[in-house]
Amino acid sequence: MAGDAAVKARTVFGLLRLTAAAVCLVALIHRLAWGLASNTIASQNFFAYLTNQSNIAFVVLLTVAGILALRCAKDPRWLTVALALVLTWTITAGLVFAILVWQAGIRGIRIDVPWSDQVLHFWLPAVTVAAWALAPGHRSVPWRVIPVSLAYPVIWGVATMIRGPLIGWYPYYFLDPRQVSGPMEFLVSSAIALGTFAAVATVLVLISRMPVPKRLRGKAEGAAQAPTPERARAGERVGQT
Repeated sequence: MAGDAAVKARTVFGLLRLTAAAVCLVALIHRLAWGLASNTIASQNFFAYLTNQSNIAFVVLLTVAGILALRCAKDPRWLTVALALVLTWTITAGLVFAILVWQAGIRGIRIDVPWSDQVLHFWLPAVTVAAWALAPGHRSVPWRVIPVSLAYPVIWGVATMIRGPLIGWYPYYFLDPRQVSGPMEFLVSSAIALGTFAAVATVLVLISRMPVPKRLRGKAEGAAQAPTPERARAGERVGQT
């Protein structure tokens, strides 16, 4: 019975992962269509946003994670590390987006936030963090994930600063030299953004190593490995031959 419960738990989480991937994909498609219809974004710039890039990675990785949860009793370590990295990027993108909306309100700048933006920036990250803590078959995350998580935003930032002057467009205002007071504001904003990435990655690592989630996941894994009555009888038959 315990083994059956563990299998059911992994099945539920696998289906939830696939559902989250589908919701994220629908939200991305809606956000692209909404941006094109409202003339708030050019199609060639949609994929230049860190939010959209990280959410595309989220769709792919969560699809793989969902399939593995349906097939395996435990996530492979590479999947746990990859999930930690992608979650770091999506959660930080959501936090930065919330700050940008807040600052725009202070400055009297109108920013429309369609339901797809709310899903991508707020709801999906919140739900996936909860699943991150309680998912059965999950592994603890190594500390090296924290510095590794900074590689992607740094590379993205360098590419953005090279592309920006060529096309006269930047995905976020604090990267645009025309919208900041000078190099100091740019450096401070960039440092805060990288610090946020590191802080989010640290929290995810700590959550994966917390005693309660580890104990819950350990029970699920132990139940999955425990011999069922059918397995015990099969073992007895093997021993008698």
